[in-house]
Amino acid sequence: MKFRYAMVCSSNQNRSMEAHSLLKKQGFEVSSYGTGAHVKLPGPSVREPNVYEFGTPYKHMYDDLRRKDSELYRRNGILAMLKRNATVKLAPQRWQENAVDGVFDVVLTFEEKVFDMVIEDLHNRDQVLLKAVLVINLEVKDNHDEAAVGAKHTLDLCQEIEKAESWEESIDEIIAGFENKYRRKLLYSVSFY
Repeated sequence: MKFRYAMVCSSNQNRSMEAHSLLKKQGFEVSSYGTGAHVKLPGPSVREPNVYEFGTPYKHMYDDLRRKDSELYRRNGILAMLKRNATVKLAPQRWQENAVDGVFDVVLTFEEKVFDMVIEDLHNRDQVLLKAVLVINLEVKDNHDEAAVGAKHTLDLCQEIEKAESWEESIDEIIAGFENKYRRKLLYSVSFY
């Protein structure tokens, strides 16, 4: 593969990790991140989410939730998601703290507010390399079924980008082709490192 990809959602748990897992299996050079202040997972009620710091290992979250209420978190799919995540990487990472990971060619987000945060963060960084980075938002509801569909669409989009001689020259056609095929609107922007 010729490009480096980053998958970004709010907590680096569901949407970004589903896409990260699928792209990694297909041989892409891919990383994933979240943009939130903390990692939030559903709790026993909407007012009682489980909150963790970025960098807390997925295995620790799995063990913690299994201890709290294994039946609830098995039934709602959180334990299976955390188990998958632990096979992809150690812990959720925060986008705003990823500079040590180097630069990416393409960043995919799965929610418009996350897209805006990534764009803002890139604009606030020192742009010394003047290397272009394509940021695309594919809106995906934050549930397990939609994340799986979104990951397949993301794979298809990334495969089309890989086929291009230069994404800079082909992006309008790639986006239009994707939107026609899936009847889903994409936002995109070009930023610089």
